[in-house]
Amino acid sequence: MSSSNSVTVQILDKEYSIICPQEERSNLVSAARYLDGKMREIRSSGKVIGADRIAVMAALNITHDFLHKADSPDIQASSSTREQVRDLLDRVDLALADDTDVSKG
Repeated sequence: MSSSNSVTVQILDKEYSIICPQEERSNLVSAARYLDGKMREIRSSGKVIGADRIAVMAALNITHDFLHKADSPDIQASSSTREQVRDLLDRVDLALADDTDVSKG
C-alpha cells in the first residue's frame, strides 16, 4: 500500500505543495524541475509575459514534444506513461487552481 505525502516543489520562483505517493516523489520532483526549466526558457525569451501565459505555453510545448515523440516509430510511450503524464498535469492544474483561490481570498 502506498502512503501519500506532501511534496513542495518550486516552479518559476513560487512554491507549490502537492500530495503525492511516496514512490512517485522523485518523478514529481523531476517533472517540476523540467517544467521550471521550460517556463524559465519561455520567460527569458521575453515573448510571453505573465506566469499563467508562460505556464500555458510550457504545457503546450511539452505536450507537443510528448505527442511528437509518441508518434515516432523508435519512441513509443506506453499507456502507463501517458496516464502518468495526465495525472501530473491534473496535479499541476489543481495546485494552480488552489494558488489562484488563495490569491483571490
